[in-house]
Amino acid sequence: MSFAMNIKKLNENAKVPTYGSTAAAGADLYACEAGEVTIAAGETKLIHTGIAMEIPEGLVGLIYARSGLASKKGLAPANKVGVIDSDYRGEIMVALHNHGTSEQSIADGERIAQIVFAPYYAAEFTVVEELNDTARGAGGFGSTGTK
Repeated sequence: MSFAMNIKKLNENAKVPTYGSTAAAGADLYACEAGEVTIAAGETKLIHTGIAMEIPEGLVGLIYARSGLASKKGLAPANKVGVIDSDYRGEIMVALHNHGTSEQSIADGERIAQIVFAPYYAAEFTVVEELNDTARGAGGFGSTGTK
């Protein structure tokens, strides 16, 4: 399934997101920086993409780590999953965190994250005195077992 997406290049060197294969769920986002960006161990830096998107209403853009960047360089979005709402029109930026023990560099034009578009539902919250009971009830972390 596909849909039309308007993209605005905010920088002439920006790259339009691309899909790595015909069945890829996420489109790769590319760094758009004046030069190489170094991220120290334990540090987070905002990486520019140089693009803005017009995400259709009813969809959200979810920014995830690229598995290669995370496993080889220890770099992943600081907030784990970035959320780009359909009414946001500013530059898409990725807060990359270095989870490793040595500094890492991001080159201009390097793939830094992936964006997945998904439908969402907006809840209409109703305050009630009681919630429906379930077998689990209020059992929290680990309450369903480990194996």
